[in-house]
This record gives sequence, C-alpha cells and structure tokens, in this order.
Amino acid sequence: MKVMITGGAGYVGSELVPYLLEKGYEIVVYDLYTYGDVFKDISNPKLTEIKGDLREREKLVEAAKGADAIIHLACISNDPSFELDPELGKSINYNAFFNVLEAAKANNVKRFIYASSSSVYGLKSEKNVVEDASLEPLTDYSKYKAECEKALQKEEMEWVVIRPATVCGYARRLRLDLAVNILTVNALVNRKIKIFGGNQLRPNINIKDMARCYEALLTAPSEKINHQVFNAGYQNLSINKIARAVKKLCGEDIEMEVVPTDDNRSYHINSDKIARILSFKPEFTVEEAIQSIIDAFKKGLIKDGLNNPIYHNIKRMKELNLK
Repeated sequence: MKVMITGGAGYVGSELVPYLLEKGYEIVVYDLYTYGDVFKDISNPKLTEIKGDLREREKLVEAAKGADAIIHLACISNDPSFELDPELGKSINYNAFFNVLEAAKANNVKRFIYASSSSVYGLKSEKNVVEDASLEPLTDYSKYKAECEKALQKEEMEWVVIRPATVCGYARRLRLDLAVNILTVNALVNRKIKIFGGNQLRPNINIKDMARCYEALLTAPSEKINHQVFNAGYQNLSINKIARAVKKLCGEDIEMEVVPTDDNRSYHINSDKIARILSFKPEFTVEEAIQSIIDAFKKGLIKDGLNNPIYHNIKRMKELNLK
C-alpha cells in the first residue's frame, strides 16, 4: 500500500513513518520540514519526501499520485500556536484542507484518514464522552478541526475521522509542549514540576499506540470504517496523577508546586468504539511514555529541552515567522 502522509515530519508523523516503513508500506511524506530533516538517518527506497506547503494545491495533487490512502496530519497544532497568527492558522488548518481533499479526489485515493482532535468536544460534564456527543469547540484551533469534519461529511469518497487524545512519549521530532512531556522535561531539567490547577482530567495516548492506531485505520475493511468517527484516548488522568507518575519515575527529590489556573478544561473521552469495531486496544502506557523521555534525556538526545524552539511549536513559529 502506498500512503501519503501530510505533516509526516511532525511529532506523530515522525513515529508513524518509520513504523509503517518497517511494516512494508510505501510512504510519501508531504511536509514543510519546519522542525528539520527528521528522517536523515533513514535510507529506504520506499520513502519519498516532498517539501511542500498545503496551500500549494497543484504540488499537493501531484504528490498524491498513485497513493492508496492519505493520512492528513498537517496543521498548525494546538491552541497557542494557532492564536499566534489566526489568519495563518485558518489558511492551513481549514482553507488548505480542501486542497488535500482535491488531491485525494483527483487521484482517486481509496481512503482518506483525517486527524481531528478530542478538543472538538469542548467542556463536557459527562464522565465518558463518546463519538456522537455534540461538538462544542472552545478555540479557533478546535473550531476549524470540527469544521473540517463537517466538510468531510459531505464527501462521498471513503473517509474516516480519528479524534486523538493528547499524545505523549519520545519521538525523533519531539514535542515538549504537551502535558505529559512538558511535566517530564521540567522534572528532568529543574527537578521541579509546576502544576496549573491539577484536578482537570486529560485523556492521553502513547505515541507508539497512535502509530498503531493509524495502521489499524489503514488496514480495516471499508465497511467497518467508512464515514465513521473514532476516539483514541486512554488513561484519562488528572494533571495531579500525571505529575505524581513523573515524580515516581524521575526521582522522589522532585518538588511539586501547585498554582491556580483559569484553564479548567476537564474531559474524559471514551474509546470503546474503536476497540469494539476494530479490536484496537492500547499496548503502551503514559508511564512508558514518561520513561521514554527520561531515557532519551539520559542519552543526550534532548538538547536544551525547555528553551530549544525545535521542541516547542509556538517558539519555532515565532522564530521562523511563518506566513
């Protein structure tokens, strides 16, 4: 199977691409490579890399030639990065979404997999948020994720939407601006964790399971996934519990400071549907994700984890002044 992955050199893509190559897939990565040449150590004739912008429609259509599936990961990721330049965010996350659809339709791509976000649900009071819950996005980032889902629902081609929880764990293109990862790197560098609030629930998924999840969507029979939406989030943990897990693995000398926060978003997504329909269940834990960052840190693979823009989306966007 030939798979084009937009944003394939991003955080999730940097784990997914090597994983699929090892499984024998032919991969086309279409990415701006704003975080560097993440696959420079991979020499595989089945890997094609194209440096391109989603807003370049013709280049995108050309890149998708011969693809059996498209996994659309590329976006301005997370709320702060989007809010840095809302017009840029909309142009990439929403307007350019239709270029990706065009690339799929023009090339008769058999399967379109869209990476949405569990943040589209907004603030929910129920304990288990399932896929048919109302979408009440709180930010422009999540609003445009929801708008892309709505646009996709009008398409007759084969598509499936995945709404991942917050991804965690080490990858070759590492993000240290996500809940589990940022608490871990602060513990490692400062021997101190600052907890904003603490009681808010956050759904998490280990990046290794995220890669497995995309393969499950690639291989599933059409009748099981066509025009379906799936949550993918495991270990719905409070920020306090995540912090305690970090302390346990990093060392009991880690100091924990709780500070007030206005961000009281708390949600608990239910992922029974993907287990029931695709028999997909997680194999990796949040604790293993924490340990993977600890191991990488000890090996010297993380350089200036708190300040280096390469690990922080908003810092890198400011550095590049992307337009």
